[in-house]
Amino acid sequence: MPYTYDSDNIFAKILRGEIPNSTVYETEHTLAFKDIQPAAPVHVLIIPKGPYVSYDHFAAEASDAEIVDFTRAVNEVCKITGVKMDDGNGFRAIANTGHDGVQDVPHFHLHILGGRRLGRMIQPAS
Repeated sequence: MPYTYDSDNIFAKILRGEIPNSTVYETEHTLAFKDIQPAAPVHVLIIPKGPYVSYDHFAAEASDAEIVDFTRAVNEVCKITGVKMDDGNGFRAIANTGHDGVQDVPHFHLHILGGRRLGRMIQPAS
């Protein structure tokens, strides 16, 4: 399946300032904001500002500067929210991709969840 970016997705609208968000951290290439339906005490979405559909699309086509900036933003968000291993009890990072991965918004985003012990993500197939 080709990477076809939908510029009308909700995250694109957030990046254009059409929809407000609760920003946690922002850089030249990355925006992190609180999820509007948090699944844990800490639930932050981290998105690249470029038009990338999924993590594999981002990894394949983003510039080195975008990739480094995004990766360092993950560290900063974990520090800011108190879930970084040095300071807290850890976190889960999830990037849902495509139909089988149950991706709701076609803009690459990484969920950072923490602030409590999280259950298992998936059960083994029977």
